[in-house]
Amino acid sequence: MRRMRGPALVAIAMTGALTVAGCAKDTGDTGSGQAGEGGGECVTAEAPPRAASSSRQSQVPADVDASDLRVGLAYDVGGRGDASFNDAAAAGADRAEAELGVAEVSESTAVATEDETAKAQRLQQLADQGFNPIVAIGYAYAPALSEVAPKYPDTEFAIVDDDSVDAPNVTPLVFAEEEGSFLVGVAAAYKSENCHVGFVGGVNTPLIQKFEAGFVQGAKAVSDNITVERDYLTPAGDISGFNDPGKANVVASSQIDKGADVLYHAAGASGKGMFEAAAANDALAIGVDSDQYKQDTVSDVKDVIMTSMLKRVDVAVFDYIAALAQDDLESLPERFDLSVDGVGYSTSGGMVDDITEELDGYKQQIVDGEIEVSATPQG
Repeated sequence: MRRMRGPALVAIAMTGALTVAGCAKDTGDTGSGQAGEGGGECVTAEAPPRAASSSRQSQVPADVDASDLRVGLAYDVGGRGDASFNDAAAAGADRAEAELGVAEVSESTAVATEDETAKAQRLQQLADQGFNPIVAIGYAYAPALSEVAPKYPDTEFAIVDDDSVDAPNVTPLVFAEEEGSFLVGVAAAYKSENCHVGFVGGVNTPLIQKFEAGFVQGAKAVSDNITVERDYLTPAGDISGFNDPGKANVVASSQIDKGADVLYHAAGASGKGMFEAAAANDALAIGVDSDQYKQDTVSDVKDVIMTSMLKRVDVAVFDYIAALAQDDLESLPERFDLSVDGVGYSTSGGMVDDITEELDGYKQQIVDGEIEVSATPQG
C-alpha cells in the first residue's frame, strides 16, 4: 500500500501566488470566440473580491540534518538547463545541499529516443551506487520505477507527476497544474489586446492537458468573447515535443498569425521557441514550471515573458528530502496545489503588477472551493 500523507509539511513563500479556474463559459474552441478590440474590452466578468495575503513560510526546522543522504536525480528529456521542469527539480536539490547539508547529488538525464530499459537501468545504476533517495523527474519513469523499486526495498524513491506506482518505498509528488494554469489564463485575458490567446503543449498527454484545461478555463472565466488557440507539438508517446524549440516556434508563429497576442506553453525546453516567436512578432508570452523570466537560457527573450505558471517542483523535491531526513514522509501534502502554494504565478518583470489583486482574488476563490477547476479540457 502507498503510504498516506497528511497536511502539508511545507510550502515556501512564493512571489505573488496565482489561482485557478472554475467552470468555464463554453464559447467554443479555436477560432470560435468573438475577438475584442482591446484588453479592457475583452474582460467581461466582474473582478473577484480582494483576497487577504495567503503566502506561506517554510516550516522545515532550521536544524534538519540531511548529511547522511546521497540524492540521485533521474531527469526527464532536457535535463538540467531546460529552463523549465528539470531545472526546477535541480533547484530543489541544490537548495537541499545548501540548507540541509545533503552529502552528494548525482544527476542522469533521459534522451528522447530511449526505451523503458534505459530508464530502468538509470534508476538501478543510481541505486547500485548507493544513492538514497532517488527522485525520478517525470511520469515517463513510472513503468521503470514499478520494476526497479521492489528490487531495492531499503532505497527510498520519489516520482514527480505520477501516483500510479504502488510500492511502500515510493512517494508520489503530484501537482494541481490546472489551478496555476487557470491563473495565468486570467492574466492572459486581461493583457490581450486582441482578446485572442494561445496554448502550446509539448506532448498530448493527460498531464499536459491539465495545463491546457486550466488556461482555457481561466481565460473564459474572465471573458465571454475570448478566442483560444490550442496546439500540441507531438502526440502521446513521442516525447520529442518537450525538446524541439524549432517546432514550437513554427506553431507559435502560426497562432500569432491567426491573431493570438499572448501565448502560454507547457512544453519543457521547446518553450524557448515559443518565446522567440513572441519576441519576433510583438506578442507576449507566459512561461511554465520555473520563473522563466529569470532563466539564463532564455534571457535574450525575457522581455516578452509577462509571467510564468509556477509549478513548484523545487519545493516538492526540497520538502521530500527534508521530510525523509526527519523520517516524516507522512507530513507531505497529498497534492501540491494552491492551498499550499504548490502552484502559482510569478511577478518578475512587473508586467502583471497591475492585476495581482484580481489574480489573488481568483486564487482565494479556488482555495475556498468557490471555483472548481477541471483537469480535463472542455469543448
